[in-house]
Amino acid sequence: MPRSRGAHKSGPRRNENNRIYADPLPLLFSHPEPTRLNSILNLLGLSTTQVLNPHCEGYFDATTRSVWVSNQKDSLILWRRGFFGKGDLSRSEPSWLTRQINARKSRAAGQMTSEEVTAKRREERKQFKFDRAQAMAAAAAEAEAAFAEGREVHSATSADGTRSIPSAATWKPQRQTSNEGPAPSEDFPDELDEEPLEDVEHLQLTLPEAFFLLWNIDCLTVHDPNTDAPMTLQQVWNAFRNAQTHHATVSSFPPDLNRFDNPFLVNYVVYHHYRSLGWVIKGGIKFCVDYLLYKRGPVFHHAEFAIVVCPVYEDPADQESSPYDLQNTSPFEWSWLSTINRVNSQVQKTLILTYVTVPAQSRVAPDILSSPACFAHYSVREVVLKRFIPARMRD
Repeated sequence: MPRSRGAHKSGPRRNENNRIYADPLPLLFSHPEPTRLNSILNLLGLSTTQVLNPHCEGYFDATTRSVWVSNQKDSLILWRRGFFGKGDLSRSEPSWLTRQINARKSRAAGQMTSEEVTAKRREERKQFKFDRAQAMAAAAAEAEAAFAEGREVHSATSADGTRSIPSAATWKPQRQTSNEGPAPSEDFPDELDEEPLEDVEHLQLTLPEAFFLLWNIDCLTVHDPNTDAPMTLQQVWNAFRNAQTHHATVSSFPPDLNRFDNPFLVNYVVYHHYRSLGWVIKGGIKFCVDYLLYKRGPVFHHAEFAIVVCPVYEDPADQESSPYDLQNTSPFEWSWLSTINRVNSQVQKTLILTYVTVPAQSRVAPDILSSPACFAHYSVREVVLKRFIPARMRD
């Protein structure tokens, strides 16, 4: 039975995940104990709810176009309260240190880690494909030689195993006879395993994620990597837009690139649109799209929607004079669109084309781009695509 869209991920840790990832945003709202004073304030229309701000810190990196959060406490807060960012040494959650500790325990117990098991299976699959290709080539050569000599062709799956083509059900990896296997445990002193591990992983925030945390929630402080000083909102605004160019700076922004089709602005409009509607939005390069939408987060559900960002110029002249090469601005090729739709249909995701209207430079004054107030001039429209499968959609 196919998995339904957005189905829960199974596992014994579901209740534990509900507890760990209960907060959708880094900000927490504390409700004090009911007292007589609080009751009076509530009657007067004054709220007694306290906002707990974690005040996380990160460093802007122009090379990777991201913000690095190195403090482990801040990294856990941003990941567990909204699934912001990803570990630079992990697939998603910054778990490099935990994996290294588990790897040490597994080696001490003489067991293999999950990463080592996966690597071993990949090598065995690669070796199986190589052996099968060799057997098929040998069988083809033997058949050609037998045809030229006018003799009978031997079966590729003979009883004695000669020239047999291996199958996935019967093939087994060959045992290694060399001495290249893992060294015995006595060759490694116990002192090496007892050395403390240093957490070298950092949480990597995309520029839209970092600006959302800084501008909308005010729970992130971005530091200048050169001076180590906190950056003002204007400096962050200039640096994030300028990160899309080859001469990125922190304090200034080239006037000739002060445009509404800046890639940071276009992508942030989409990110802000879906985040403000309660979706958890993550990168979708794995499925050939720009973003993936989760109802609660990657640990609860699989992504239900796949987003392709499609910028649309209000004034075609702006597209001709643009220094940016934005993707998906030209009409789609049906082969490309069918490929993307098929890929996401196979993994039970609905494809959404998100059209972002880029304001015309002639209609809006250029000085409006000096602040985030320019986002009010963008608009977002969505078109849902579904692949028609006759065998499944008869009802």
